[in-house]
Amino acid sequence: MAATSTRRTTLLATGLLVLMTATWGSTFFLIRDLVQHVPSADFLFVRFTIAAIVMAVVFRAQILALPRRQLRLSLLLGALYGCAQLLQTTGLEHTSASVSGFVTGAYVVLTPICGAVILRKRIPGALWVAVLLATVGLGVLSLRGFAVGQGEGLTLAAALLYALHIVGLGQWSTPAQATGMASVQAGVIAAVCLVAALPGGITLPATGGQWASLLYMALVAGAFALWAQTWAQAHLDATRAAIIMTTEPVFAALFAVLFGGESATSRMLLGGALVLAAMYLSELSGRTHPPADPRSAEALHHDAP
Repeated sequence: MAATSTRRTTLLATGLLVLMTATWGSTFFLIRDLVQHVPSADFLFVRFTIAAIVMAVVFRAQILALPRRQLRLSLLLGALYGCAQLLQTTGLEHTSASVSGFVTGAYVVLTPICGAVILRKRIPGALWVAVLLATVGLGVLSLRGFAVGQGEGLTLAAALLYALHIVGLGQWSTPAQATGMASVQAGVIAAVCLVAALPGGITLPATGGQWASLLYMALVAGAFALWAQTWAQAHLDATRAAIIMTTEPVFAALFAVLFGGESATSRMLLGGALVLAAMYLSELSGRTHPPADPRSAEALHHDAP
């Protein structure tokens, strides 16, 4: 009975991560139009400020109930994510969107490496195969030539921070505290983006359509996505979570075809198939090698920094 309940929870966590990456993927063609009118740092600040305010109002009790340790960890995780967002955005100014997407996806490789180095976790061979499949799929989806320069370096640094964020969530997030932790992270991300946006002044969206896009990205791809990732990673291994999250460019391509006026190509189909195969393999690995439960009081106590 307990095994069945655990399996259902794992499936729910996997489904939430897939839904989260689908919402991320749906924002690409919206962002492409919005950042032509609003600077990237300003857009990120307004987006996460709205998300943070809404979450603070709705989840005030969960935030206040956070133990001091979880509050400190949430501040750290939010800073990692906020800096990653800014590095990725700055890198995008110096490289193409396709190369940026591929280099950002390097977190799928960096996550198990960080887990192995920092936490001394052994990664099953099947998961390494899934990591390789996902990386090749990202390359097929994204790359149209590749040169290493400032943009690629900044984006790779962002990928490393995303990987550390994923590892941290997998280690420290708990189901009972996920909502409060996600809300604190949103506030920290907004603060980090404010520091980057202030020097040039804050530019706001100018039309109702731009505000509608921004509200969708703040509430659905911001507040909901942060909560979904934080809760889901309380139940999933960090490497498996990273592999599932590589479905983002697959959804981005799907929404671009459905709503952005782009045409489906053989590269999209092949790359998407490889990424989905990686996700399926990671799920099979999870069934064959179920992770030990890291949520006991003893484990959380010994994980304390």
